[in-house]
This record gives sequence, structure tokens and C-alpha cells, in this order.
Amino acid sequence: MADVSRLQVEVALKGFTDPYLKQDLVASKAIKNIAVDGDRVSVDVVLGYPAAGLRAQWAAELKARVEAIEGVSRAEINISWNIVSHAVQRGVTPLKNVKNIIAVASGKGGVGKSTTAVNLALALAAEGAAVGILDADIYGPSQPRMLGAAERPESKDGKSMEPVPAHGIQSMSIGYLIDEEAPMIWRGPMVTQALTQLLSETNWHGLDYLVVDLPPGTGDIQLTLSQRIPVSGAVIVTTPQDIALLDARKGLKMFEKVEVPVLGIVENMSIHICSQCGHAEHIFGAGGGERMAQQYNVDFLGALPLDIKIREQADGGTPTVAAEPDGPVAAIYRDIARRVAASLALRARDYSLKFPNIVIQNT
Repeated sequence: MADVSRLQVEVALKGFTDPYLKQDLVASKAIKNIAVDGDRVSVDVVLGYPAAGLRAQWAAELKARVEAIEGVSRAEINISWNIVSHAVQRGVTPLKNVKNIIAVASGKGGVGKSTTAVNLALALAAEGAAVGILDADIYGPSQPRMLGAAERPESKDGKSMEPVPAHGIQSMSIGYLIDEEAPMIWRGPMVTQALTQLLSETNWHGLDYLVVDLPPGTGDIQLTLSQRIPVSGAVIVTTPQDIALLDARKGLKMFEKVEVPVLGIVENMSIHICSQCGHAEHIFGAGGGERMAQQYNVDFLGALPLDIKIREQADGGTPTVAAEPDGPVAAIYRDIARRVAASLALRARDYSLKFPNIVIQNT
């Protein structure tokens, strides 16, 4: 029986293309170790993004590919992930204990941005990442209600606040600090200062991703926040409607101005399926988000249906990914989450923590 070589194993693994990175695992440098012991092979695969939902399926496929090599009787495939920090805007300092901040934005209100943001955060957590969400909408905070959380944040040191846990993720919102019906009659500078404090004075615990639910629009407040928050990438939420797409383009342009990479576009309320008869109809138009993604050369992350259950579950404090983790809509959110994380994994890394500080001393 011929000895099995490492090269043979690499060739077999090259036949599998990561659908999110659009590369084979060897090209993406995800293969960290190949051990050959006679007729047995062990392979360690380390992805740059979480993919718990596909780990078993991918391991089985890779196992079959390696065991198809002549001379291999058994293959063991170990799949894990290592999420690293990625670069942020120039002149903005990355946040302590947060590897990556993902901003979720829309050019206008009413497109389901907050619902998408909370389900994206829950989906990233379901895929195996440590995740937090910051409700940046000071005037109209909605995350406390969507997460079913109302407790006031604790402060262990009198200087910082502990994030509020909900459905396995960490969260912070001005809504935890005020009465739900109290209006925030603040001018722009006060809003910016309040958000900066919520971000920097929350004691986040070892997050891979912090999802920031930005307020709708592209005015002075949004621009200032985009310049101050150390963002690794942004997600634009829109509906297929022409008016929504027009404003979504403004949001995309805003991030371009502040040098934040747009990771992709999510088309919400893409299609309505009647709960009574099953008739499918594109109420707000069709394919608008996909055309916009092609026009600006960014990824189309996915399309979500206009489904009453998504709204009911978010309003009820248990968003879809938590309420029906194995359902078809949760599967779409998790696919979007993997696409977002994989797109970020391809971006430049942040090496600032690897370089020592230069200190000049008089001797």
C-alpha cells in the first residue's frame, strides 16, 4: 500500500470551495495542520469567521474527500474558527474588549433596520461568536423591547456599566436608562456625547462582534457617529422600493466618505407570501437591493420576506433567530450573518496591538 502524502491531502481539500470566501480552503489559508499517520489522516481547519451551522456538514464533505484518497482508511476533520480584529477608520482608536464593530444602517426609517440588526447579532452568536449589540438610536431606542429586557445596567466600579444580557448576547441602550415613553428632547451634540459614553463606558466582555444599530438617516448625527465609532464594516438595510433605495444609496455614500467598508446590502420585505392562500407578491418591487449591490460593487447579503411573524416576534421580545432558531427565516438570517463575517474576514487586519509603544526617557 502506497504511503499517503500531505500533498495528496491538500489536492483533495482544494476540491472544496468555501461558498462565503469563494476560495478553496488551501488558498484561504484555513488549513492549519495536516497529520498523516499511516492510513489515517487528521486535518485542522480554522476559519476566519464563525460557521457553527455548517460545521458538521462541511466536516462530513471534507472527510469524504480525504477518505477517497487511495490508502486512506480514516480521516478526522476538525473545524474551528479564530476571529481577529480588523482595521477601522484612520484616526479612530479601536474599542477595548471589542474585536470588530459592525454598523447596521439605513438611509430612511421604516425599512426594518433595527429588526435586522438584532437578528444579525443573534445569528452571529448562534454561529459561535461572542456578540453584543449597541442601540445607537438615542431618540427612538427599540432594542430593549425587541430583546425583552428592561433591567437597568449595573455598575460594579461606579465608572462603567455592565451590558444587559439577553438571548445570549450583551446589549446596551439609552432605553435601559430612561422610561420607555420619555421623549429625548436633545440637540445633536448631546446625542453624540451620550452615544460615545454608552459605547466607551460599557464594560463589554470579550466581544468578537459588536453590532451597532445606527439611527436612520444620513444627517449630521449619523455622519458624526460614523466618524467617531471605530467601525470595521457596515451593513446597509433597504427595501426593494425605489424611494428606500434612493436613501440607502446615501447611506452607502456616507460610509464611503468616512472610509468604512460596506460589507453588503440586505433587502428587507422582499416578498410577501399570503398566510391564507400562499400567494407570493413583491409588494415593494423586486430585485432593487440586488441591482444596487451590483451598481456599487458590494455584496448582496440576502433577502428577507415580509412576514408578520418577524414583526410579532421582535415586538414580543424574542426575535426570530431566538424564537424559531431552526425555522426558514432564522436560516436566512444565519446565512446573512456568515456572509457578513466572511466579508469582514477578507478585510485588512488591525495590527495596532502588535506594535510596541515607543517611550523616550532621559537617562
